[in-house]
Amino acid sequence: MIAIIDYDIGNLAAVSNMLRRIGHDSAITADPEVIKSADRIILPGNGHFDTCMKNFRATGLVPLIERRVFEDRVPLLGICVGAQMLGSGSEEGAEPGLGWFDMKVRRLPRSDGLRVPHMGWNRVGRAAPHHYIVQGLDEDARFYFVHSYYLDPGESVDVLLTVEYGITFAAGVSRGNVSGVQFHPEKSHRFGKQLLLNFAEGRG
Repeated sequence: MIAIIDYDIGNLAAVSNMLRRIGHDSAITADPEVIKSADRIILPGNGHFDTCMKNFRATGLVPLIERRVFEDRVPLLGICVGAQMLGSGSEEGAEPGLGWFDMKVRRLPRSDGLRVPHMGWNRVGRAAPHHYIVQGLDEDARFYFVHSYYLDPGESVDVLLTVEYGITFAAGVSRGNVSGVQFHPEKSHRFGKQLLLNFAEGRG
């Protein structure tokens, strides 16, 4: 069972519905007992970075999820702001992130007439092509983005996927059993299905 962490942020049903379409049970939950028994954890995020961090910390679930991730080695996937929260902080706000990655979140620069926020479909490149979460994604894999801030890992080894939008930046990061993607796999049709299937069934 996959636990989708509910901290009063975002459209969690879309993630759950996509998991159901690929044949995997999930629970939208803030129940510690459910999280203790989960095989996988998804940390979604939508909106302002500081609001997400404050809401998440207010649940009291952070120590439990850190034990599950770092002691029990349960795979975790952060989505959108959920991925940004894995780093040390964001230029969008003042709240500290979880600090699981050496990573800052920076505002997208305006260049060449490109609009910010970055909204729409973009092809991604696989910086770590052998990672289990990107298996089966072809060279034309495209995902749906909605964001004004981007992932900037301090170590290139943590970059999982890349995308170009004025600049080239990390569309996904991974370290051990923790991964995060800036785009929305639950809105990305067959490409998103493949990535979530890899997360649900793969072994890192």
